Amino acid sequence: MQRVKRLVKKAFTPITIMFIPHSDGRPVRFRIPSIGILLMVVLWLTGMAYVFSIGVNTVEYNKMKSKLNYYSSQFVEMRSTMDTLRETENEFAKLFKYKSKGKILENLDASDTGSLDLRELKRQIKITMETSGDIKDYLSKQRDIYLATPNGWPTDGHITSPYGWRVDPMTGGREFHGGVDIAAEPGEPVRATADGIVSFAGWSGNNGNLVVIEHGMGFQTFYAHNRKVIVKVGQKVKRGQIISYMGSTGRSTGPHVHYEIWHDGRSVNPAKYLKARS
Repeated sequence: MQRVKRLVKKAFTPITIMFIPHSDGRPVRFRIPSIGILLMVVLWLTGMAYVFSIGVNTVEYNKMKSKLNYYSSQFVEMRSTMDTLRETENEFAKLFKYKSKGKILENLDASDTGSLDLRELKRQIKITMETSGDIKDYLSKQRDIYLATPNGWPTDGHITSPYGWRVDPMTGGREFHGGVDIAAEPGEPVRATADGIVSFAGWSGNNGNLVVIEHGMGFQTFYAHNRKVIVKVGQKVKRGQIISYMGSTGRSTGPHVHYEIWHDGRSVNPAKYLKARS
């Protein structure tokens, strides 16, 4: 209790503040309780914090306003570009409604296509391709098709047996060969020819150690007679990734990879999917 009384007494103990002018005027004295000075300091700090927060909010507001102005200008420019492309399309449509080359040439001067700024048109088309959802979706689909389509050789080697009817090297009878045989040295890496996911990896009777990859877009690839398989079912693979090593397992007369491509449930000739090598 005595401590509280002493604190209260100190808080209200007056402090004299004196202002002495440079002239011959009389000094001015103020008597202020100690707690009053403390309150003035607190109020001053609060005021400074408030002013600082207003400054920060003003900066953020200006940034947001700048971004809004930028996006607005981009939208206006895009609208202008689309309008120009529509006008150009209409002009070309007018020209190509004529049935013959001669008619088109005769009416070429009558159109306004000669005034096109090709450099500006290319720039506008570039902007359109970057902003059009339909074009982006189309290009994305084309990329998916490209990644899913087998392309290139699964290994370095040479074809010893092509796709189609042949004489079976084991029986001597006539049989249909559903892939191509590519021979090379034992242990040569075998690579995936397209992106996909492994659906089979292991022993498969006459096929020996077999890898099957699902690529999407209706494509499957088969790699048979491997010495060693290094991928597993469910694993995602990329084009060019090593999936196995060449061997002569299963029904085989020598080290090679039997490579098949299936599309929409039937085997197709891999020849057109094999990329020419230098």
